[in-house]
Amino acid sequence: MADVSLGGAPQNVAGIQSSYMAQVQRRRLYGGLTLLILVVLMVSGFNVADDRNAGGFWEGLHQIGDYPADVVSEAWAKRADLPGLIAKYFPALVETINIAAVSTLIGALAGLILSLLSTRGLAKWPRLIPLFRRFSDIMRAVPEIVIALVLIFVLGGGPVPAMIAIAIHTAGALGKLFSEVAENADLKPVEGLASTGATWSQRMLLGVLPQVAPNYVSYALLRFEINIRASAILGFVGAGGLGYELRNAMAWGPGRFDEAAAIFILLFGTIVFFDQLSSHYRNRLTEGQAQ
Repeated sequence: MADVSLGGAPQNVAGIQSSYMAQVQRRRLYGGLTLLILVVLMVSGFNVADDRNAGGFWEGLHQIGDYPADVVSEAWAKRADLPGLIAKYFPALVETINIAAVSTLIGALAGLILSLLSTRGLAKWPRLIPLFRRFSDIMRAVPEIVIALVLIFVLGGGPVPAMIAIAIHTAGALGKLFSEVAENADLKPVEGLASTGATWSQRMLLGVLPQVAPNYVSYALLRFEINIRASAILGFVGAGGLGYELRNAMAWGPGRFDEAAAIFILLFGTIVFFDQLSSHYRNRLTEGQAQ
């Protein structure tokens, strides 16, 4: 019996090895086909977009640096006016930051509620979990600019449509992230509070939020960075803030390029500042949670 088992061992090893190599080759084949399909889709999509464009991409590629060069040259020629222009547009920058801050706060609170209502084991109405999840999907699936355009048509131009649009998208995005964090929370404190007769809100406030608060704050700070950029972009469609001033400066063309340069400097400096600030606090939260 021992001889039979020992004699069959090399055959089993050879069979396993051949099966493994077949799986590796099959995986490589599937990976190559997937890559080929992606390349074909990218090339065909680029050709379709280039055909429908007003001008050819390759024909206009050599002009890609003309506009930045004009802006830089005019801004350098009027560099003495840049400090005054930066001070002139600083209130628009404050408006942009306010839009991002308020929309982040509202969106984070709404996302918190959505996350707790759509997390298995924590939801108040378990049967409605799919409904709250689809609602969150819809909120983050619609781009901010589309929501802002609809709200501008209804409410008129200004910061309010931008704030509402960003808050809606933020609630959907943070609701998804918060829900994933809440799913990993320890349920023992929740069960202990339930045994004492605590309500659902008390269980969430005392049993869940202390566990997930560092991650929630970290994601909210990251979203605040994104919302600063979004609020500047929405200004191009008439939603106020620094983006609105930048659109006006760029629309005038030569003669106001120095104003566009000053706005670019303000926007770039603000994004870098808040990126570093939020990264610092997010790292502190992460390190504190790890300890």
